[in-house]
Amino acid sequence: MAAAVNRVTQNLVLIMLGCAVLRISAFSTTYLNYVKPGFRPFLIGAGAVLMILGVAGLIQAWRPGKGSPGAEAHGHDHAHGGPRVAWLMCLPVFAIFMIAPPALGSFAAARSETPPPRSQALTAFTPLSGDGPVDMPIGEFIGRAWDDDSRSLTGRAVRLTGFVVPSKKKGQWYVTRMQIACCAADAFPLKVAVKGIQAPPPDTWVEVTGTWIPQTFGKMPNGVVYPQLSGTDLMKVDTPDEPYE
Repeated sequence: MAAAVNRVTQNLVLIMLGCAVLRISAFSTTYLNYVKPGFRPFLIGAGAVLMILGVAGLIQAWRPGKGSPGAEAHGHDHAHGGPRVAWLMCLPVFAIFMIAPPALGSFAAARSETPPPRSQALTAFTPLSGDGPVDMPIGEFIGRAWDDDSRSLTGRAVRLTGFVVPSKKKGQWYVTRMQIACCAADAFPLKVAVKGIQAPPPDTWVEVTGTWIPQTFGKMPNGVVYPQLSGTDLMKVDTPDEPYE
């Protein structure tokens, strides 16, 4: 009897895990807080498989006349710790259903250092067209600021979207976006120092408009150096469905 209860418990946990994975991937965009969009089909598939395995296990455990007395006794001998360990798997389920951990924010960005900008081919930067502010990913702004010999940002108004990270330097703050290669575990911050506009509260998502402040040094100094933006306009916005670049 105890072995049957253990099997029921373990299969219920599988079903709960499957439901949690499907909830964040198939029925919402919460999964984007943790992984890149391309992983959605794999998450949906994993959630479906967990649910199917759990349901199949329940059917097998509840099937009348299943197993022999000897097999049931053997299961009893080795299953005392089964349910306790299995219930630990419910912790991530409760976290997803009850507190839904958000995307990484200012705390993670303040504790991480941006890697040096990658060298890019000059042809990777197309000329900026139009007369108004150009909506631009923060990563592209950083690339143009450091690697574009044509200095296409000079005098051009751009609009960057990200969350606010305080700066230790007086008179500036960072508009920031986390970039991931695979999942939130490998995320690192992309930061642009904003000057001329008072900083909103940390973690506030904003659209900040301004112009690039060209660097005055001839050679990239040692350490982490962030490109600068002279802000002219600021608007608070909702957290985007896809918070990472």
